[in-house]
Amino acid sequence: MKHRLSFGFYNIFANNVIEVTADEGVEMTLEMVEECHEFVNNNVEGDFALLINRINNYTYTYEAKLSVASYEGLKALAFVCYSEKSRLVTKKLQASRSFDQWKYPVFSGLELGWQQAYHWLENELSVVKIN
Repeated sequence: MKHRLSFGFYNIFANNVIEVTADEGVEMTLEMVEECHEFVNNNVEGDFALLINRINNYTYTYEAKLSVASYEGLKALAFVCYSEKSRLVTKKLQASRSFDQWKYPVFSGLELGWQQAYHWLENELSVVKIN
């Protein structure tokens, strides 16, 4: 089910994979990240995974980088990038959050990356359920 937030869309799939697509040119702020957290808390039960669809170009403020994807129940995270600029923004985010020790791959949207990311997240969630 697709939901509109102030900066983009959240699409919740039945298996608790959530696709996040920010609007073109957005600068993600701490307030937007808090909106994300509130949305997830109100709409998702149990473990879940995030598929960050970077089809649009957007950036993060410093404060947003420090708190983005800090969800209880988040078990897997994957990025789908469609441009080198998007990939570089994602790498900077990864570097700023290295203390989290996230295990998350970056897939190329130009090479069926969305499907690969989705299947990877499904697999990660199924491993969590088995353990």
